Amino acid sequence: MEIMNLKATLREAVGNGPSRVLRRDGKIPAILYGPKTDPIKLTIENLELEPIFKSGAVAQKLLKLEISGADQGRNVMVKDMQRHPVSNTLLHLDLYEVSMGQKIKVMVPVATTGKSKGVEMGGMLQIIRRELEVLCLPDQIPEMITIDVTDLDVGDSFHVEELQLEGDIEVPAEVNFTILTILGASKQEEEEGEEEGEEEGEETAEASAEE
Repeated sequence: MEIMNLKATLREAVGNGPSRVLRRDGKIPAILYGPKTDPIKLTIENLELEPIFKSGAVAQKLLKLEISGADQGRNVMVKDMQRHPVSNTLLHLDLYEVSMGQKIKVMVPVATTGKSKGVEMGGMLQIIRRELEVLCLPDQIPEMITIDVTDLDVGDSFHVEELQLEGDIEVPAEVNFTILTILGASKQEEEEGEEEGEEEGEETAEASAEE
């Protein structure tokens, strides 16, 4: 997998005021931590983050962090992002240092390939789990988990234990949960009817409240 570079500088000032000044100057306050890493306060230029965010799936990216005036590069991942609730502007970034020889847990999106027999007969593909937690080495994180649905008929389901993952990748699931299923036409109509009934009930309740 591609390892992207990220440059940062050490940050001394803390608090809302200094953080607002940083963001006004096109910078983001951040913190680095890990199982063997004491927290380090950082500042990152927005320009450094743009190519990382444009590449998509930020939480799955392995980054080579270089801290100006500090030690050699560190292997890190984005652990958390705090955004403004209205503007969605990035406010703060949490970075987590990883060991290349130790497995980590990470969420990976689910994708499908092929067109199932059930869908061709009028059924509908319903994806229940759009992300799966996997356990793997940092440099083996898959971009996505792809499931071939070609042979699935109406009423068929695909469960986590049916996954065949390449390399030393595990899905630490305690139960054999369903990832996706093929609904029949009657089941679709039933669910749609339930949704319509709920909407009508809400409209009736609102009308009664207005009276």
